[in-house]
Amino acid sequence: MGNKVKAARVGALLIAAIVGALVVWRLVDERAGTRGGYRVYTYLENAHGLITKSRVTVAGLPVGTIDSIRLETVRVRDLPCTPDPSVDAGLYATVARVDIVMQDGVALYPDATVSRRSASLLGEYILTVHPGTPNVDPLGDGDRICHVIHSSDTSDLVSDLGAVARSVRAVAEQVERTFGTEEGGRQMQSALRNLTEALEAVNRTIQANEAAVTHTLQNIDSITTNAEPELARILSNVEAITRDLRSIVEHNRDGLDEGVGEVGPTIASINRASQQLERVLEDVGEITERTAAGEGTIGRLTSDEHLIDEVEETVEGLNTIIGGFARLRTVIGLRSEYMFLTNAFKNYIEIRLSPGEDRYFLIQLIDDPRGRTQFTTTQVRTSPPRMGDPPFYEEVRATTSEQLLFSFQLAKRLHFFTFRFGILESSGGIGVDLHFFDDRLEINADLFRFGDQTFPSLRVRFNYEIVRTLYVLGGVDNILNADPSVPSQNGADFFLGAMLRFDDRDLIGLLPFLGGLAGGLN
Repeated sequence: MGNKVKAARVGALLIAAIVGALVVWRLVDERAGTRGGYRVYTYLENAHGLITKSRVTVAGLPVGTIDSIRLETVRVRDLPCTPDPSVDAGLYATVARVDIVMQDGVALYPDATVSRRSASLLGEYILTVHPGTPNVDPLGDGDRICHVIHSSDTSDLVSDLGAVARSVRAVAEQVERTFGTEEGGRQMQSALRNLTEALEAVNRTIQANEAAVTHTLQNIDSITTNAEPELARILSNVEAITRDLRSIVEHNRDGLDEGVGEVGPTIASINRASQQLERVLEDVGEITERTAAGEGTIGRLTSDEHLIDEVEETVEGLNTIIGGFARLRTVIGLRSEYMFLTNAFKNYIEIRLSPGEDRYFLIQLIDDPRGRTQFTTTQVRTSPPRMGDPPFYEEVRATTSEQLLFSFQLAKRLHFFTFRFGILESSGGIGVDLHFFDDRLEINADLFRFGDQTFPSLRVRFNYEIVRTLYVLGGVDNILNADPSVPSQNGADFFLGAMLRFDDRDLIGLLPFLGGLAGGLN
């Protein structure tokens, strides 16, 4: 009778807590800023990373949320702000329609722009809106933001990397076709032979000119001998010219000294450039020979088809991995429940890894004061047995030890239902969650510990978000095993508690604080 009175009191307390939570919900609502706002929409060719309730910001401040995202088929001619009549009216395109709820007081104008950008390293994307020029009437409820600024993401960079790899491959194949064949080798040998012959011709020309210079000097000697008077006048004129040149040089000595000083370094630079060109030609010849022989990285890339296929597969694998990390969303929860009949606290630490908005992996670590109960069956022999009693009887012992429990479940959401299955508190279990009021209210039901008790453990819990990240909760645990006369069962219990739940945006805000705390500890 006493237990029933306690149960009735706890039930009344739970109802009062739920009524109080509903009152608080009406007074404190995180989304009150957008509930009375107006709706606009836009079309995006790429809505990757955006989910329902993602932020919409103006100048870095949140001014709205994404209400819904869905595919829609529209005419291609209607996608620009001004429909293009020259485009065929029978052409259609499938794009993502994004409906946005904006706060009252934040006006948007016909030339407003919207763009998608990354808000964190953990894969969160938001919409950034520029309101436009306030010189005309603002957009009204149901109007469209038609100016979209497209931005590239990690997948575009990986695609560019693949295009660069294909270009390098094409260049290497062209080099191989040019120098990696016998015909190319013969052409190179012919070019070197022609260069050798040209140098020999230059040498012969110099030798021939030397004989001509000698012959010219002899003719000059003959002329000077026969025309000495004329030569005297010529020398006199040359002397006069020389004096004039000396005078000119004396008046312009500074400029001439600077010009002569530049001639030496110029000649030295030309000499160094010719030597470097010769070394470069030698290196090019060596590289082409090694490339044609299949040596080195470029040689292997141009000759080993298997290696080229592996490079392409590696780039595709990197694209898949990077895309998966970009979409991954992390939620961390801390929960504590007070068990009234046990008179102790049960604590949870949970992590949700969500690769998509409709599925996630749940990992939990639980500190249960009731521990885990193990049963052992022992056969006891009586010698001699009593009159009418069997010689053997079985003794069942239940041992309860306090230890940490863990859970690992896979969850899939369908509308307002979420179904879970996997390991639940170190035993097989299943669960279902119901979501109401834009996920502010959750009702959880878990069924686990099959075979450990007379019936499996059934737990029902109500969670309500009173303010962002803070939940109040209450429920009943182990409902099916409510008979306190069975010593191997913990029996039903009532609990109330609270929970903190952080997502990627909250974790990014905590990073500077955690960094400063770590520095202080060091």
